[in-house]
Amino acid sequence: MIAPEDWQRTPPSVQQMVLHVLERLAALEAEVDDLRVENARLREQTRRSSHNSSQPPSSDAPSTPPRPPRRAHGRKRGAQPGHTGHQRTLYPVEQCRRVQDHRPTQCRACGTALAGDDPHPVRHQVVELPEVLPLVDEHRLHQLTCPACQVVTRAPLPPVVPASGYGPRLAATVGVLSGPYRQSERQTQQALADFFHVDIALGTVNTLRQEVSAAVADPVTEATSFAQTQDVANADETGWVQGNGDGANPQRRKAWLWVLVTAWVTVFQIHLTRGQVAAKQVLGTFAGVLITDRWTGYGWWPLERRQLCWAHLIREFHKIVERDEASQRIGEGLLDQARTLFAWWHRVRDGTTSRAEFAAAVVEIRARVQQWLTEGAAYHVVRGDKSVRAKTARTCRALLKVEPALWLFVHISGVEPTNNAAERALRPAVIWRRTSLGTQSALGSQFVARLMTVTLTLRLQQRNVLEYLTTACEAARQGKPAPSLLPAPSLLEQEHHLAIAA
Repeated sequence: MIAPEDWQRTPPSVQQMVLHVLERLAALEAEVDDLRVENARLREQTRRSSHNSSQPPSSDAPSTPPRPPRRAHGRKRGAQPGHTGHQRTLYPVEQCRRVQDHRPTQCRACGTALAGDDPHPVRHQVVELPEVLPLVDEHRLHQLTCPACQVVTRAPLPPVVPASGYGPRLAATVGVLSGPYRQSERQTQQALADFFHVDIALGTVNTLRQEVSAAVADPVTEATSFAQTQDVANADETGWVQGNGDGANPQRRKAWLWVLVTAWVTVFQIHLTRGQVAAKQVLGTFAGVLITDRWTGYGWWPLERRQLCWAHLIREFHKIVERDEASQRIGEGLLDQARTLFAWWHRVRDGTTSRAEFAAAVVEIRARVQQWLTEGAAYHVVRGDKSVRAKTARTCRALLKVEPALWLFVHISGVEPTNNAAERALRPAVIWRRTSLGTQSALGSQFVARLMTVTLTLRLQQRNVLEYLTTACEAARQGKPAPSLLPAPSLLEQEHHLAIAA
């Protein structure tokens, strides 16, 4: 500091130079502060991986630190003692093309001749695929000339004969190949030629795809209504690409594929928004417990009926750990409580701990989580502050607002602590998106959503997708309703009994 009397004796030119230097110094200090914030933000971005964000493991850079190894449990790899083995299932003898008996002719020890039969021989089956040739029915439509007026009349096709020239099973096969097996039109065309010796035009492939989509429209609508009546559901969304081939997306907006997963039915929809409007359309009349991540599109859902995904929370805690020293202490404290929570949860899931014991243990865990979040939220943050500590404070404050939604799984049977069910359901769709680069029209998106709904729902119920689509196409061509996607009453009754027992 310069004394006032010295400043008064300083020549005006020097005073002006000093003031200029001070102004420049203040500007440089402000710039350094901004650069520090920017550097911290960029460092956090470079450290982003599947370990601390929603990115898939396939996106991790080679320099990403490996996940910490699991604790050694002292057991050998593979199936453990008491594990039920899974062996190859033998076909019934009635389905065998031929049965051959092989008997030893002499003893392998002394060479004595052997005779007789083994009442329980070892069965070894060789399974082969036959060469598949198409079954072709030819319909000859004769044209005859009227002897009175000379008008030529051609016989019409019978109503049961498809005008497309392809049967319902072939149409269903096109749907399966280009749907759950994610083959392009050209790949589907090639597969039909390679496996079934069927020559088909590319345009016809798309026509049959749309026929399959229309055939399952009513069952998908019914399945959607059924899913919206369930007690528990998982919801999630992922980006999708929908072109403007039919003029339905003139602004080239990004589309989103939404999924609603329940015990017996999984429903997909594609919307041109990720906001609440789409979420409300997907959920419809649903009034049960909803398991989601923290995406704001679900922010309107009541906290007393919402379970937040702990897998996403744990990634947030890892992100907090990788910030400054104060944030690291809070993040590690939250991670420690999460590990304790899941150790108890795994014992409940394995049946070695009762739910009442689990609920009693969670009381202390919940109190400590609230303590860490409160400490992190107490950081003083001014408006526009972009420092790493400000990010930690905002995250902790946001979690405190939804804190009741962290614990529903502790007391409600059937509610999981993570949203893994919805994320697993989205994985096939993500692969489809990467290989096909999305869809070109609203009809294409509708085909994707319907076929994904049919496929994952049938697999939940252990039903054959090809057989179902064949029956649906047959029914549509005959003007009859398609088979339902809803589970059989026996499955629902079994689920009810298990819920009562739990």
